[in-house]
Amino acid sequence: MISTTYALSALAAMALVTFGLRALPFLAARWLQNNPLVQQLGRFLPLAIMTLLLLHTLVGHARDNPSGPWAEGVAVAVVVALQWWRKQPLLSILTGTALYVLLRNAGWVGHL
Repeated sequence: MISTTYALSALAAMALVTFGLRALPFLAARWLQNNPLVQQLGRFLPLAIMTLLLLHTLVGHARDNPSGPWAEGVAVAVVVALQWWRKQPLLSILTGTALYVLLRNAGWVGHL
């Protein structure tokens, strides 16, 4: 059995490491804001990550859907059109998600 001192020391070390990792971005914010590499990544990565997540989700869910990729395709088309028209990401995401859930759960989607 481990001693109480050892267990408390291990917990304290884990707490310090966890706190340090969570505090590091706030402590380094001044340096990160002025760094050109971080600024370039800030412009490029959100779009790249969202594209990869979208493709991964579309391919995975379309493959699992016995009625085909219709729900995914229609929802993505609506999100793209709504984002192009209104330029409101939250509105586009919420509308696309709601439409996807509605289409995926509707029985007539496979007949489009």
